[in-house]
Amino acid sequence: MINLKRHTNIALGYFLIVGLLGVFLRLFFVTAIPANYRFIVHAHSHIALLGWVYIALATLIYKIYFAEAGKPAFYRRIFWFTNICILGMLCSFPFQGYALFSIIFSTLFLIASYFLAWFIFKNVPGHFKELASYKCIKAALWYMVFSSIGPWAIGGVMATLGKTSIWYKLSIYFYLHFQYNGWFILALIGVLFFLFERNKIRVPEQEFKRFFRLINGGIILSFFLSVLWTNPPFVFYILAAAGAVLQVLAFFKFFKILLASWKRLQFKLPPFTDMLLKICGILLVGKVLLQLLTAIPFFADLSFRYTDFVIGYLHWTFLGVISIGLFAFLKYFKLLKLPRPLFWIYFCGFVLSEVLIFYKGFSFWQRLPFLSQYASVLVGISALLPLSVGIVLINNIFSAEKRNFSG
Repeated sequence: MINLKRHTNIALGYFLIVGLLGVFLRLFFVTAIPANYRFIVHAHSHIALLGWVYIALATLIYKIYFAEAGKPAFYRRIFWFTNICILGMLCSFPFQGYALFSIIFSTLFLIASYFLAWFIFKNVPGHFKELASYKCIKAALWYMVFSSIGPWAIGGVMATLGKTSIWYKLSIYFYLHFQYNGWFILALIGVLFFLFERNKIRVPEQEFKRFFRLINGGIILSFFLSVLWTNPPFVFYILAAAGAVLQVLAFFKFFKILLASWKRLQFKLPPFTDMLLKICGILLVGKVLLQLLTAIPFFADLSFRYTDFVIGYLHWTFLGVISIGLFAFLKYFKLLKLPRPLFWIYFCGFVLSEVLIFYKGFSFWQRLPFLSQYASVLVGISALLPLSVGIVLINNIFSAEKRNFSG
């Protein structure tokens, strides 16, 4: 028997580290720090995606498909090997950036992720395989595998063309795009559809098929939004615009499916979980619209010139859509205790930091007066995120220990 609450706490532990590293990065603009900024960025981003989100999603998928079916031994080996890789990256990236040990642990992590996908494909009970939820999660796992072409390519690009080559950035953008838009978002959608199926609420088959075709077309073609900053041939602008439009159409269909049955699901959800999912949905709409804007060459160039817009978008997706979605599902499956006051502290930290990040980009773009204490204020606001996550983690750990002791 696998203790999925412990796995959730491990994922939260990584999220706490990510938040602390984020505050540490903000401090570079306040005071002199004897560390390499880029190295810390590498650690921050890798632990965010591969620690918090990856482990949390793997935990949810195991809960959905294997809590009753079993198969714990092989999964446990994959899980702990994965954590060794994550800890290896955490202990190497801050001190050497992309170098021997960090590359070794990153490579081993990719191999571990392939084993996770193989394990799920091979062992999911047959009665799940025709359901909408599994089709989304299966596609999400394939996008996870597909995204790894980016990291594999980085080594070759660094060895031949160097970090200044556009192919270096394109390899990173390829990885991030298919992680965020393919693996993370589509997996969360799959978990949401599972809630419908678990509560005997039918997702219309034809409507789902249309959504599924649109979302996959949108995910693939919208990657070309990430190449517009290179001023590519005109055909790439057409492909990027097509991807952005398909994304909009897909999520229009997605919300249409949800609205048709949400009231029935709402009665089966705890009120707080219902609210978290609604917040997540609103943020998802914002994400899609921001992505649509970058199909316009003017805004694509703007986001390249003022990187705060890109950082704001990535944080909007990661801290907002993805993390709040994970909070909602982990809470629904009773893997996470999330008191409302702590969530509102987290949410305030998220919203206020987003306002400041977008404000910086907008003020530089429009040559507006800039807040003199911007960096210090951003440090204080950013600290709300690890503060709230840390208290949630401590609360979860002590709650589990209390249950074990009383039992």
